[in-house]
Amino acid sequence: MIAFCAAIHYNVVQEAPMPVVRRSRVFTISMPPEMAEGAQSLARKQNRTMSELMREAFRVYQRDEISRLLDETAAYAATRNPHGYTEEDIPRLVAEVRAEMRAEKEAAAVRARL
Repeated sequence: MIAFCAAIHYNVVQEAPMPVVRRSRVFTISMPPEMAEGAQSLARKQNRTMSELMREAFRVYQRDEISRLLDETAAYAATRNPHGYTEEDIPRLVAEVRAEMRAEKEAAAVRARL
């Protein structure tokens, strides 16, 4: 019995690999040695890379900063609304101011006739 071996040849066209588009930016940061050791220790304990740790640190900082700015804005807004008006009060207040303005205008017209 004769063994028959067929060899199949494929023509493989090798294309240049597609360039990888980086979806993140690289930053170089510096920190005191004690802080760097603490960061590396924390990253190891949490099984994270330093990049993951720094991203999370920035997210927490950003969240805290937004919260601080909102608190400051609320404190400022409270000083600008000493009567505690709400959005529901606006139509009534507008009507009151317009009525006062009409009354002043009519009073001025009466004075002008005298």
